[in-house]
Amino acid sequence: MLFLYAVSFSFAYVSLPTGTGALILFGMVQVTMILAGVASGERPHVIEWLGLGCAAVGLVYLMLPGLSAPSPLGAALMALAGVAWGIYSLRGRGSKNPIAVTADNFARSVPMVLLVSVLMLGQLAVTAPGLLLAVASGAIASGVGYVIWYAALPGLTATRAATVQLCVPVIAAMGGVLFLDEAITLRLIVSGVAVLGGVALAVWGHRHFARARRAASR
Repeated sequence: MLFLYAVSFSFAYVSLPTGTGALILFGMVQVTMILAGVASGERPHVIEWLGLGCAAVGLVYLMLPGLSAPSPLGAALMALAGVAWGIYSLRGRGSKNPIAVTADNFARSVPMVLLVSVLMLGQLAVTAPGLLLAVASGAIASGVGYVIWYAALPGLTATRAATVQLCVPVIAAMGGVLFLDEAITLRLIVSGVAVLGGVALAVWGHRHFARARRAASR
């Protein structure tokens, strides 16, 4: 699933705008994880659904200016990447050793990555900055990030894990403001409040009603 996510994601973004790709990716992640949670017996309360909806609306509002008719192939690849990441996240909920499991996942992906690399050899172009950025992206941004994600997953239901991931595009936008001198706009503020507020509402709703159900069962 890690390989399928990474390869589909990489090829999809060749033909998709950033905003469109993010919406397709995170939309499919939410659908995959929430449907899996419901199928396994999770019953999100209306407050959790409300929080998820609020976060989704904020995400759409943030990305809306960059939306355009997507490439059918690019959209299909990004949807596949979203499903793969959703399944990868669900599998990680049973992880006992996030570092070892993530290292094993990366190692198992290498033969498939090499096969794709051989198939794309005719388009290979290597530069020193590109190589350094690729290593940093794989070893730090992906490797360390996935370890942290797998460490967090055992404490999250599928619905909550899906909802929390809606924070990512907003965090990325904030990173652009902090590190790339991009302007702070009213749209960014409003969408950030909607997404983070929706996530907080969904997490609070789950905890509140879980305690209420436990108290009632006693």
